[in-house]
Amino acid sequence: MYRVDLPPGRPWPVTLRWRVTGWLLAGVWLFFLNIPLVTALHQAQPWRRAVGVSTLVVFGVLYVLIFQWARGLQQEHPIPAGRARAYVALLVGLGLAGIPGTEGDSLATLVFVAAAAVFMLPLVDAVVVVALSALTPPVAAALVPGWETQSTVAFAVLLASFAMFGVSRLAQRNGELRAAQTEIGRLAVAEERVRTARDLHDILGHSLTVVAVKAELAGRLLELDPARAATEIADVERLARQALADVRRTVGAYREISLTAELAGARSALAAAGIVGDLPDDLPELPAAREELFGWAVREGVTNVVRHSGARRCVILVHPDRVEIADDGHGPSEVDAAAGHGLFGLRERTSRLDGTVTQGRRPDGSGFLLRVSVPAGAAR
Repeated sequence: MYRVDLPPGRPWPVTLRWRVTGWLLAGVWLFFLNIPLVTALHQAQPWRRAVGVSTLVVFGVLYVLIFQWARGLQQEHPIPAGRARAYVALLVGLGLAGIPGTEGDSLATLVFVAAAAVFMLPLVDAVVVVALSALTPPVAAALVPGWETQSTVAFAVLLASFAMFGVSRLAQRNGELRAAQTEIGRLAVAEERVRTARDLHDILGHSLTVVAVKAELAGRLLELDPARAATEIADVERLARQALADVRRTVGAYREISLTAELAGARSALAAAGIVGDLPDDLPELPAAREELFGWAVREGVTNVVRHSGARRCVILVHPDRVEIADDGHGPSEVDAAAGHGLFGLRERTSRLDGTVTQGRRPDGSGFLLRVSVPAGAAR
């Protein structure tokens, strides 16, 4: 009657407790077969006794097996309605076959028929089967001479149906909870992969840009000023080792950005690119989260200035509530801006502090501006 869709390739976790619970849920209903079984054992004619006992045993075993089949199948797939109807009809047939050996007490099998219908069949079919199972005992008592009114059977049918409906709903809710937990775990892994990829891009994008600029400068100075070229090559080696250490820290999930260190790196990168840098010597006192965000902003802004701007001068201003990276160049092209993973990551980090990222031409049209602003009360 109910099913829960799990992600493909993710089998339902089956434990010993889960299996034992299933057998208990199926076997507890066999209590209702005690009255027809006693009736069958007290039959005077051996053949009636054999028919009654054998049909009840087969009925009980078949019911438990059908219940376990349906319970196991609904964890991953919908229960086939046609096959479920056939099993319910088979239970009805076995109940009728046991009448010669159990007389009217065989109607107790209707309790199991109703429970199986609620568990396996679509809602409308299940309601029809439950109604017929509840009405059969009083109707049979009225039509068949010698049969007593089986009011307790009708009550048991309704009670078992409601109980099985509750079991089905509980199984559905548990299944939805398990599926939700699985999905949460999958999303957490995906989010961590995105975070790692974003950090690696931001770290390597800046470091490799500076390495490329310094290597190009060293190549030009190799014949003109070998000593200066050697210094630049040493810086390239240092930056490469630092980038490797940053990658390892990022993979280890304890990567931290320092605004002071990023400003020092920006000064070196701008000088290597031949861009005059106007950077602050004194910084305002900032909360840790805001300082880290501003460090990321400086890293991304300076990387874009060196890589795309064609600028001759770059000015970095740090205020308690914002950081600005401005240059006198033309800024990134529309293609570069649209494909910029670094700015996407910067916006994502800024949104966590309820801040905003602004980029574009400076108000006076003299260059490009990147501004990251954070509300005064954020990240304290």
